[in-house]
Order: sequence, then C-alpha cells, then structure tokens
Amino acid sequence: MASRRQFLRNLGGGILIVFSPEAAHAQRRGGESLPREIAGWLHIGEDGAITVYTGKAEMGQNIRTSLTQVVAEELRAPLEAIRLVMGDTDLTPFDGGTSGSRTTPIMSPQLRKVAATARELLLDLAVEKWKVDRGPLVVAGGKITDPRTRQSLGFGELTRGQKLVETISDNAPLTPPQEWKTAGHSVPKVNGREFVTGAHKYTTDLKLPGMLHGKVLRPSVFQAKLVSLDAQKAEAMPGVTVVRDGPLRGVTAPSAEAASRALAAIVAEWKAEPQPSEAELFEHLKKHAAPGSGGGTRGSIEKGLAEADRKLQASYTVAYIAHAPLEPRAAVAEWTGGKLTVWTSSQRPFGVRGELAAALGISENRVRVIVPDSGSGYGGKHFGDAAIEAARLARAAGKPVKVVWTREEEFTWAYFRPAGAIEVASGVRSDGTLTAWEFHNYNSGGAGIQHVYDVPNQRIEFHSSRPPLRQGSYRALAATANHFARESHLDEVARALALDPVELRLKNLKDARMRAVVEAAAARFGWPRKSAPGHGAGFAAGFEKGSYVATCAEVRTEGGRVRILRVVEAFECGAVVNPDHLKNQVEGMIIMAIGGALFEAIHFDNGRILNPRFSRYRVPRFSDVPLIETVLVDRKDLPSAGGGETPIVGLAPAVANAIFDAARIRLRSLPLAPQGLQT
Repeated sequence: MASRRQFLRNLGGGILIVFSPEAAHAQRRGGESLPREIAGWLHIGEDGAITVYTGKAEMGQNIRTSLTQVVAEELRAPLEAIRLVMGDTDLTPFDGGTSGSRTTPIMSPQLRKVAATARELLLDLAVEKWKVDRGPLVVAGGKITDPRTRQSLGFGELTRGQKLVETISDNAPLTPPQEWKTAGHSVPKVNGREFVTGAHKYTTDLKLPGMLHGKVLRPSVFQAKLVSLDAQKAEAMPGVTVVRDGPLRGVTAPSAEAASRALAAIVAEWKAEPQPSEAELFEHLKKHAAPGSGGGTRGSIEKGLAEADRKLQASYTVAYIAHAPLEPRAAVAEWTGGKLTVWTSSQRPFGVRGELAAALGISENRVRVIVPDSGSGYGGKHFGDAAIEAARLARAAGKPVKVVWTREEEFTWAYFRPAGAIEVASGVRSDGTLTAWEFHNYNSGGAGIQHVYDVPNQRIEFHSSRPPLRQGSYRALAATANHFARESHLDEVARALALDPVELRLKNLKDARMRAVVEAAAARFGWPRKSAPGHGAGFAAGFEKGSYVATCAEVRTEGGRVRILRVVEAFECGAVVNPDHLKNQVEGMIIMAIGGALFEAIHFDNGRILNPRFSRYRVPRFSDVPLIETVLVDRKDLPSAGGGETPIVGLAPAVANAIFDAARIRLRSLPLAPQGLQT
C-alpha cells in the first residue's frame, strides 16, 4: 500500500475510485464489453462532501435513497454528506439501464465495494499520518478517530492535497447485513421535501435561454405512409419553423400553444393497409406464432397425464395495457459547438445516447444524455423517441427545443405491455400431487414462465408472434401474464379435487423460500376464510427476479360489481435495505396491479387506438384501493434482490380466484371485469 501511495502522491485533490478489470468483466452484458476503467465512481472532496456516480436512473422507485444508504453503510459516513449523480452519460459509468430489478442486486454491491475500498484507503492514510497501529482506529460519522489519543480527522482532511486511485476488487471487506446500521433500516427519502413541495425539476420543468417548443406530425393510423403535405399556413405563422428532417415532420414555435396551432394547420394525407383489430387479436397471435422456445421439457407429458386421476385444460388471455406514467415522454435538446445535450426521462441513458448518435449520424462522444429524477417509467421509457424528436427539431431550428408528448400521444405512440394467449394442460392425482404440466405462452413473453412447483413431467414453451401493436417492457414483463395463467389454473385444479388451494401448493412445493412466503401470507390473512354470500378469498404465489411473493385477496361481488376488500402480500427479496420504502413499493405495485387485473385494456381497430386518454382508459382510483397488509420476510442471510417488479404478479390471479370463490364464475381473461361480472 505504501509504494502505491508514493506513486500516486501529489496528483490533485480528493479520492477517485475506478473500476477494476474484474468488476468490468462481471458487468458484461449481451456480449458488450464495458470499459476497463470508469472514472468517477466515488469522490471525496476536501470539504468532506462525498459524490457517488451511478448510471442508474431514479424513476420513482426510490433507488436514490437505498443506494445512498449502502454507500453510507460501507463508508461509515452520514447520509446527508453523500450526493448521488445519476444517469448522466458524461459523468456516470455505463450500466445497461434501469430495468429488470437489477439495480439492487448489481449496482448496490458494486457501490458497496467502492465505498468499502475507499474506507480502507482512508484508514491507511490515517495510519500513515499518525504513525499508529491500524487495529484500534474507528471509522464513523465521516471521520477517523483514534480512541487512544482521541484525535480525529475528517475524510476531507485526510484526502486534502492528494488524488488517490484505487482498483476495486471482489475482496473489498463488506459489512454483513446482520451488522448494518444505516442500510437495513427505514430512513426518509433523499430529497423527499423537493418532491412534495414541487421544488423538484422534471424534464418538463426545464427552461433554457432561447428555447423553443416542438411538436411532431403523427400518422393518422399505425404504419401509415405520408402521401402529401401542405404546410403553407403553418409556415406563415410568426416564429414558426416547419421541420423536415429524415422521417420527421414537425414544427417549432416560441410556445407550446403556438406549436400546437401550427401543427393543426398542416394538412397531411396518409395511406395505410388494413391491419388486425382487437376482435381478432388472440386468433392473430396464435396464427402467426413461431415454434416454442425458452422453457424446456422434463420427463414425459404423456406419461404424466397417464398417471393422473384428473386432467384439466384451459386457455387464458391478457390484453394490451398502457404504462400510463404520471410524467409523459419529454425531452429538451441543445446543440452547442457540434455537441448534442439532451435532458430526458429515460431508463436507459446510454441506450438513448446510442439511439441519438445513430439517428443523427454522429459519434456517441458528441452526445450527452442527462436523466433528471423522473415521474415513473414502469418499463415504458427504454427508448429515446422524444429525445430524437427534440434533437432533430433543435438541429433544424438552431436553438434548444423542448418536446413534451401529450397524454394522447403517450397512449398511442408509446409501446404497450404485450397481449398474450396462454394454454395450460395439467394432470393431478386425487391427493393433489401434480403429475403433468404443459404451458404455452403466445406473444406476451417468457418472463416468469418457469415455476418452482415439483412436477416430474412438464413442457413449458414461449411462442413469439407477429404483434399488431408496438409492444415492449412493462413492470415484471410477462411474469404477470404467466403467473395469472399458472396460479389461476392451480386454483382450478384444487377446486376440481375439492382441496384447499394453499394446501395444494404446499403439497407440490419443496422450495423453502417459496414455502415461507406462502405460509406467512396465509397466516397473516387468516387462511382459510369461510365464504359468505357474495364474498370470496383467493390465493396466488410466485417467483421472479430472485424474489418470492404470496398474495391473498378478499373480494365482494354484489350487484355484478367486483370490489377488492383486502389484500395481504408476503414478499421476500433477500436482505431488505429500507423496510418502509420497500413496503411502499409493494403497496404501489398492488394498487397498480388492480388496473390490469380488473379494467385496464387498450382498445384498437385497424391501426387506431380507440381509448387514448384517461377519460376512456381506466386506471385505479383512490376508491379502488383495498386494505393492504404487507409482510416482509427479511432474509439477512441472502443477498438483496430487486423489489420493483415481483410484487405485482400475484394480485390478478388472487383476485380471479377470489371471484370464483365468491360467485362461482371462472374468469380467464385480463382484465377480469372491465364492465362488471358478466354472467
């Protein structure tokens, strides 16, 4: 250590931590090699201020707080001394984006290692400065203290006049979760006051000198081609520029209102071929399905069915639904000296940088993408649609341009959670032992298609298809669809045998973590509950993204209406970093899931969305929210997994099963009751 410090002495102020080859290799993704050294993971200024850099984005999931907690834990520094710089392609390391519940299991350990290495380095500096033994020194509160002499030095004092570089390795000494003092505890949201007072600036709040507002001309229907365009009236308006840049046709104006008027003045003629409509959706998906993949086969389905006392077969469907984020897509673009800077709400700042470079024909080192803390994404903000539009308009106008999608644009031109058709066949003995399981998902995806039940004979396959609408990531991906079909079907199996649905699951479960959440949810809910007329209870369990969930739901079905009265959900994602905020996440996902379970659906006909506004697209309201009880199973002996997706998957099947318990109506399509129960 001494020779390394001698080599690096007098290189400047503060501490700079860089990525090691081992860490870079660990983050290889999709064949893409990360840089061997990424400057700026962590910096300690001379005033003791600690700046941490991560390419992750804050989308409302409160990852800014939990990442700050783990850094504070390992560095032994106060939370208020730490500032995270997030999602800035010029300042932060590449990380593959904020998705897939990967921030906690990947970025959190990385920042812990960075902070732990910095802590050990600071101890070495104190040893050298004081010429003392290292053992008794204490790191706490952003300083190092020698209890023998009672002398102490702040981190900034130790780093003053030096710039130290340390290579991060997997051997950095991390604090066990059982000993956490800052992580593992509920702390308030970082910068929470700014959000509740309105001081926080979203992309839509940004204003640059000389900034114009942009609007983009959209086709009349999907896949339409522009035949003719008359922009004379728009071009005659004061301050308006009509832009023709590659495939984009749009306008810029001094205000958003003026831009909207100019866009409305353009007369465009479009031509499109006939397209599939909602009425033929599931037939279309099956007709254009590819051969199955991604699931695998175990044993023999034929043998399993032959051994069964009962055989069941059913089909389930899932509609397209929209992300409906509070903040629609927005971007501000500015060209300065041949370099483009874009502020936008995105889950993939580096991905958007690549899209911008490709669309505009420039190198990525001439593009900077900055992601302000955003108003939710739910998997819907992976791509740079608004960013590219703003950049094209800004280049043509020669001034900064802001583009903010309207709610109708958000509902129409964003992508949707994939619709899907799922076919399930099963075999079971009279005692509830599953002998065969065949599961085919058409189009909605392979996430969550596997299960942890002990079935000796199974065939599980995902069939990609040719979707009629643009589709993409949505919170938990296809895990919601696959859990809905699987957990609904298991309830059907239990009912066919007159067995308790929870007991049926436990009989076919060896996975200890799954059994733990099943038992925890059932115990808190008071399962089994006696059904009363018009009242019912349902159960569902699941596994995804390294975490486990079990959900109990109680519903009332009087007068053809479905009312969710109570939801109990047990969730286990390893060691919990912030219990209160994790409970908030779970509760938020349960509420969000109510929409997809009961009434959310995109309606479309021949390339046109029929319900592109909140007055026609129903999302959960305060009056829809039931009593919610969250049970966190905190496994400090296990690594922390992400908590932003898995809790959403259990609500729909639990409610479907509760509806059957209450009304003896088996609903196999999501949404379950958009117009109430149809008997």
